[in-house]
Amino acid sequence: MKAAALTLGAIVESLGGRLHGDATISIHGLAPLATAAQGEIAFLSNPRYGSELAASRASCVIVSPAMESAARNRANGNLACIIATDPYHYYAQLTQLWKRSAGRASTPGVHATAVVDASARIDPSATVGPLCVVEAGATVGAQTVLAPRVTIGRGCVVGARCIIHSGAVIGADGFGFAPHDGRWEKIEQLGAVRIGDDCEIGANTCIDRGALSDTVLEEGVKLDNLVQIGHNVHVGAHTAMAGCAGVAGSAHIGRHCTVGGGAVILGHLHIADHVNISASSTVMRSISEPGHYSGVFPIDDNAAWEKNAATLRQLHRLRERVRGLEKQLDRLTGLPSPNETTL
Repeated sequence: MKAAALTLGAIVESLGGRLHGDATISIHGLAPLATAAQGEIAFLSNPRYGSELAASRASCVIVSPAMESAARNRANGNLACIIATDPYHYYAQLTQLWKRSAGRASTPGVHATAVVDASARIDPSATVGPLCVVEAGATVGAQTVLAPRVTIGRGCVVGARCIIHSGAVIGADGFGFAPHDGRWEKIEQLGAVRIGDDCEIGANTCIDRGALSDTVLEEGVKLDNLVQIGHNVHVGAHTAMAGCAGVAGSAHIGRHCTVGGGAVILGHLHIADHVNISASSTVMRSISEPGHYSGVFPIDDNAAWEKNAATLRQLHRLRERVRGLEKQLDRLTGLPSPNETTL
């Protein structure tokens, strides 16, 4: 993104940190550490990439206090560095500063091609982009940005300082049908969606309205592209989900959780705070303790799958029993078991 050049002095004045080097150095771009050139700024948050720091040609590198010495000694100390407690967070703030300096901030107001119901409430500081639809009774909060082609369904509420990317649909009907005489009878979805402040919703993500009560995203939730949130799901504050994750109806996910790409959480489950779910995992039971969880199991006939899954959960215990039996056999025969080294 092109922007007017910023001096290192101006960056530190805006974002803090401690500068080693010439404050008048002009920066005209951000770049990865390995490819940054003169006039560009990079960052190092993982010491594993220290070798890239030594070879980097960036005019300035953002580093932690632990890497200050290495940064100051690179290229005979002729290049600058900014020392920050959390270089990755500093970099995130720098990207925001860069976007503002490039004049790319959203302009408040409703685009001429947007369709906004007369009963909807749009804060004057919000941005409603081209071809958006905001239906009856919906609310869009202060400084929130709706990118092109976003749909906010009837009665849904979006808080302040949210970003909703193109194609997202907030408040479509939840997937509710009652089987009767070989056909499906639609259950009208009478709830709405409530999204808290400072949330970000990725492109083409869908959040279904509740059947009776509302689907809820608390403040600070971040959803990637193509995420599906079913009806009456509750997502706790500052939880993040990567692309193609799916959450079935009435699941309750705690605060400060992460859900990897393609992971699935079944309906009506409860996930505790501070739970991290690996990509492509399928969560089939509630999780009551914080931690990192993973699980993938091949599809099979359901009865066989349940038997295999039950056996798999006992596999470690069975392994230890086999080892114990092998040791007993060794003592009786005086010969090592042929399988001992493979279990």
